[in-house]
Amino acid sequence: MILSPQLMTYQQRIEPVLDRVLPTSHTIPSRLHEAMRYAVLNGGKRMRPMLVYATGQALGQDLEYLDHAAAAIELIHVYSLIHDDLPAMDNDDLRRGKPTCHRAYDEATAILAADALQALAFELLTYAQPTISAAQQLFMLRLLAQAAGSQGMVGGQAIDLAAVGKVLTEGELETMHRYKTGALIRASVGLGAQAAGCSETQRDALYHYAACIGLAFQVQDDILDIESDTVTLGKTQGADLMANKPTYPSIMGMAAAKQKLILLHNQALEALADFDERADSLREIAKFTVKRAH
Repeated sequence: MILSPQLMTYQQRIEPVLDRVLPTSHTIPSRLHEAMRYAVLNGGKRMRPMLVYATGQALGQDLEYLDHAAAAIELIHVYSLIHDDLPAMDNDDLRRGKPTCHRAYDEATAILAADALQALAFELLTYAQPTISAAQQLFMLRLLAQAAGSQGMVGGQAIDLAAVGKVLTEGELETMHRYKTGALIRASVGLGAQAAGCSETQRDALYHYAACIGLAFQVQDDILDIESDTVTLGKTQGADLMANKPTYPSIMGMAAAKQKLILLHNQALEALADFDERADSLREIAKFTVKRAH
């Protein structure tokens, strides 16, 4: 799916921001910083930063005051990918079409690079912004910490590892993915909303939207793991199947999984019914989530 000019603007905007906030490769310890930059600046959809920008702009916030939040959520995401790819986790060799961080460097350097990216993400949210109050910043820090922790992304990965080789119900699988993938997507929307000073009603609607696209993202991931190929995906096709992981197609069947994808997309759009045309980028991200090829 080809992105709209507005989403491409968001996608392109985050690249120099990430380049700027990361330590240079010449800064000591140079190998660690090289690995951090390798993992972050090697492409990617940048969906989470796009969500921060799109949500903030839907509520009237200027892009420049969303940059640090957009970068922070992407750094947390990349840190999680580095850890997921490790031999102790998913043991993957490819990420975004290139060798995974531990393959390009080594396991110890990859672990430290991921740890440093996590720390940098929280540091970015502490910098003063003229249109964001200290109370808003504290809320954003708490939101990101909760999304990344044991009740969010890390907890989801733990559930995922424990589920290998087991038969899960659809409800159990949904719980796992709401933690592992959905928590950071919800946080992306939440960071943008909080940076813009949203109302409680707006936040509730946006969180429902995020829950729908977060789950839809994983359903599509599961479908692509079966129907796509390694070159298109940028990672090993069929990895979940080979690892005997529970997926939506394996539990529901492919036809039912695709129907669930359509339902989640429609529910995401319904959640935005009270937002005006400024939320069209969020509507397009919902479409991108279910139409993407990688």
